[in-house]
Amino acid sequence: MSQTPVYLVLTVIGDDRPGLVGELSAAISAHQGNWLEASMAQLAGKFAGIVEVAVDDAHAAALKEALGQLAGLKVTVESAAAQKSALAGVANSRRLKLALVGHDRIGIVREVSQVLAHHAVNVESLETHTSSAPMSAAVLFHAVAELTAAPDLDVSALTGELERISNDLMVDITLDETIRA
Repeated sequence: MSQTPVYLVLTVIGDDRPGLVGELSAAISAHQGNWLEASMAQLAGKFAGIVEVAVDDAHAAALKEALGQLAGLKVTVESAAAQKSALAGVANSRRLKLALVGHDRIGIVREVSQVLAHHAVNVESLETHTSSAPMSAAVLFHAVAELTAAPDLDVSALTGELERISNDLMVDITLDETIRA
């Protein structure tokens, strides 16, 4: 890219079918865009994804127009923020991994995310799924989250509050500190 690059975040959704990623990547490449990061999944028959793209400012408008013309995909384009996350530039920010498993019920993600927000913990990624419990017909809810927090986070207070809600929700929650890559 010889001109000033702009960074775009694309959200993509459509009925799942073979070739969607190929069509999306072809449109990006045809307009001199560089595919940087992505997270994509098939959920309930839908293909959903988020993609960060760098493209020369001169090609951005044409790329946006081409993305809007992709058959069977709804693509929303947003300009990316200069800073990737509120804690990305903080020296010595802490990385945590949260794992949760328990009987599925309404409100689990809400209650856990409220505790994390109360402690100013940022959710960088969250993956969830349900499964059948062994030896019963119960549905289990699973979640794994990658988190970032300020260096002065009181981990024992956060852990205590998570343990309190895990008893209320009847789920097992583990919180581990990971090494900053």
